[in-house]
Amino acid sequence: MDNNLTDRSFWKAFWESRIGLIFSIKRDYIFGDILGKIKAEKGAKTAIELGGFPGYYAIYLKKYENMDTTLFDYFIHKGLINELLGKNDLKEGDINIIEADLFTYEPTQQYDMVLSFGLIEHFKDTKAIIATHLPFLKDDGTLFITLPNFKSINGWVQRKFDIENYNKHYIESMDPALLANYCRQLGLKDVESYYHGKFSMWLENKGTQSALAKAFVKSLWFTGKVFTKVFPFESKALSPYIVLKATK
Repeated sequence: MDNNLTDRSFWKAFWESRIGLIFSIKRDYIFGDILGKIKAEKGAKTAIELGGFPGYYAIYLKKYENMDTTLFDYFIHKGLINELLGKNDLKEGDINIIEADLFTYEPTQQYDMVLSFGLIEHFKDTKAIIATHLPFLKDDGTLFITLPNFKSINGWVQRKFDIENYNKHYIESMDPALLANYCRQLGLKDVESYYHGKFSMWLENKGTQSALAKAFVKSLWFTGKVFTKVFPFESKALSPYIVLKATK
């Protein structure tokens, strides 16, 4: 499958340039409450995070839910993973690691939960990338996918101030109804797809922006936060994420 919008060199440069990559993951880490609820309701014991380097959610579920977790990615930098594990009171080997191509790898194990965060929007064939998750998933297991919502104010900020990053995303995939329909076509049940989060925005290249641009984005962020305190609802225009959840 050659419709991906990124390659290995992109991810190597991306991760090695990141500042603040290593930190202690808190209990209230984003989406953690949803994952904890799935684990409790389903009695899930195993989980795999696809395309998830450096493994924040594999580490989160090991640290707080004591699950047997696996990180799968096309690019793995073990030094960074070990730093992150140490920062979270874990050690090398506490999570399993698979470095392979998602489109050619044949799973030897299936999991109670199959997760990806910010993965599927980097490919043009959205249904096909969702389908790659399913061989890893046990019957009655839970598929949990999130992606950014760039059809929002946050997307406008990305397009205006970081067009290179914006172009690495397949914007058409950012449609909850479309995502839900693909899951049903793939035979999944109990499908939920919705906007998540009241308001947020970010820039991957914030450090290279001018003082004027930083000030503008900060003021826009502040305005959005004030608005969503008064009108606290999730929407296409304001929510920073889309969540997709289904059962095999």
